[in-house]
Amino acid sequence: MTSPGVQTAKEHGALFQSGAGRPGPWRITFDTNPDDCNLHCIMCEDHSPYSTTQSARRAAGRPKRRMDIELLRRVLAESKGTPLREIIPSTMGEPLLYRHFEEILDLCAEYGVMLNLTTNGTFPQRGAKAWAERIVPVTSDVKISWNGSTGETQESVMLGSNWNTVLDNTRAFIEVRDAHANAGGNRCRVTFQMTFMEINFSELPGIVGLAAEMGVDRVKGHHLWVHFSRMQRQSMRRDPQAIRRWNEIVDAAYRAAERHRLPNGHRVQLDNIFSLDESDEGEIAAGAECPFLGQEAWVASDGRFNPCCAPDALRRTLGYFGNLNETGLYDIWEGAAYKDLRANYMGNALCRGCNMRRPAGS
Repeated sequence: MTSPGVQTAKEHGALFQSGAGRPGPWRITFDTNPDDCNLHCIMCEDHSPYSTTQSARRAAGRPKRRMDIELLRRVLAESKGTPLREIIPSTMGEPLLYRHFEEILDLCAEYGVMLNLTTNGTFPQRGAKAWAERIVPVTSDVKISWNGSTGETQESVMLGSNWNTVLDNTRAFIEVRDAHANAGGNRCRVTFQMTFMEINFSELPGIVGLAAEMGVDRVKGHHLWVHFSRMQRQSMRRDPQAIRRWNEIVDAAYRAAERHRLPNGHRVQLDNIFSLDESDEGEIAAGAECPFLGQEAWVASDGRFNPCCAPDALRRTLGYFGNLNETGLYDIWEGAAYKDLRANYMGNALCRGCNMRRPAGS
């Protein structure tokens, strides 16, 4: 058997799933360090200039939320013989700022699971090349937050970012990814991850073209969660006219994917980019399904089990399911409260209006 650094995601998953075949999530997101970030993206619930999360935390004398690495170690050990094949470090905040991030990479290799990373593209402290050399061997997908096809838009959404720097960083990361794959090692997918808003939605076809030119495999996104009143007019779901304009861009994005090809001739994959129903501003799409319940799990920095990636204050309205510092993950997974949510989630207003639900089969 080859070393974990040169195995495919499928091989990693096969290693981890061998055993009793207990039920459980195939992917777990650990909110390792949501209060640590070096950017101030306008849509972020915690770090936007419109957010009061950090000022309220400081005023109350609360420390930053940072997960004890022992919790992550314990969950991985507990997950042997389950379907788990990927883990995600914090998607709120910048995970590369977590002081135990390199240990997470080592744990992925040790347990034969793949890392799935969302990063803001700054690659702090070590730089893109050095991080890539550590990340690529054990990673299935690197999602780089990307919110414009021009520097002006990117920098106006992701405050504190520098367009030329993130371009250079992405190219450096992909160069290492390609060299590793060409040498027979793991090939991790690279994704541009976008939040669809009024300020940037028209640049989606341009982002697809940029992805193709740079060797970025996929463009993925989701519609805006409106955390602040000043962001309400940014939602592309706000009224039929906005929805109509969004739908026109969806068509243009697919034409761009057909026209602009990756260096290998393949199309850039478009994920979660679909037309909306102009007559229904309440639901993202008729018959849309939750892609998370019964499939994935989230663990807050303090150990609280969460069923999905909805904003923290909202997902708490779905109920309390347990804390992994007190109860095993798989006891919660098979517990009555979580089973009831899985069966009846559409009874919750949050779920009915959720931005993350997807049309069946998408």
